[in-house]
Amino acid sequence: WLMSDNMHHQWLLLAACFWVIFMFMVASKFITLTFKDPDGYGAKQEPLILTAVTKVEEVHVPEEKHWPEEFQPTGKAFSGNLIHQPLVHMERLELLRNVCRDTALRNLSHTAVSKFVLDRIFVCDKHKILFCQTPKVGNTQWKKVLIVLNGAFSSIEEIPENIVHDHEKNGLPRLSSFSDSEIKKRLNLYFKFFIVRDPFERLISAFKDKFVHNPRFEPWYRHEIAPGIIRKYRKNRTETKGLQFEDFVRYLGDPNHRWLDVQFGDHIIHWVTYVELCAPCEITYSVIGHHETLEDDAPYILKAAGIDHLVSYPTIPPGITVYNKTKVERYFSGISKRDIRRLYARFEGDFKLFGYREPDFLLN
Repeated sequence: WLMSDNMHHQWLLLAACFWVIFMFMVASKFITLTFKDPDGYGAKQEPLILTAVTKVEEVHVPEEKHWPEEFQPTGKAFSGNLIHQPLVHMERLELLRNVCRDTALRNLSHTAVSKFVLDRIFVCDKHKILFCQTPKVGNTQWKKVLIVLNGAFSSIEEIPENIVHDHEKNGLPRLSSFSDSEIKKRLNLYFKFFIVRDPFERLISAFKDKFVHNPRFEPWYRHEIAPGIIRKYRKNRTETKGLQFEDFVRYLGDPNHRWLDVQFGDHIIHWVTYVELCAPCEITYSVIGHHETLEDDAPYILKAAGIDHLVSYPTIPPGITVYNKTKVERYFSGISKRDIRRLYARFEGDFKLFGYREPDFLLN
């Protein structure tokens, strides 16, 4: 009787184990279907092909374009925001086109398609994509996407962090590495995009990343660039502390900043304007994503480029793309209105081209 009772308990325990395993498998399947819907962005869409400038180094105001019909979203995974994404992006490009035509802002919105610009644009020939790098807006993740598309690695998870920015090993050619005719062909035919964020918040991010935390151990920012800015722009020369945000703002807002920029070289890409980086009035971009709406923009860009079935944008940590108004106001609270106005005057083109409001603390 005792042996029979023990066997009965063992069978009950075994049945319970099987039940737990079964429920775990059901839950896992539910989670997979909920968060990884392969049809979440509808049927595969052909890339947007928009006309680009045909003469490198020349300035052209974009001509009237016939917009492609809106993507027709299918599948229950589309959110309300994603359904309206094509209209949002068409409005962004329309705003860009109108500001580019504003002669009063011409000096702030136009730039030559120089080697400096071409160095910022990464090429994926396999899928006919050009990506202009605008640092401090999550570009590392987009570079990972292109690295996978170019075939250097089979998945984003396999890419070592030290390889992403090593342009001799990551398999990402720059547009400047091609001949003039090849450059023109790619500018005309390829899907082209870049990402922007609130210009002042981007400057705060650049300051923190390069002069405060410096997680990538780039000593030249603290030991070469910071001292150069301090010598020129610090009011109280008796202070011995490192570069302060006030020094940084004064440098960026100085109309004669270029003499220091030349000394700093390509390191200035972390804080120069989007206009200087990507020439948005000279190159006709297919999509301009916004960091603040990246959760919607990233899947839209992948779909518009026709690669959403090949790769996914890495998971975005909650809250990381939200505009932090309090942080921006706190950083600028100790800066003189004169210095802030001079800074805004330099970045006004970026504010106007991409629909960012002038900061409230400048209006008071």
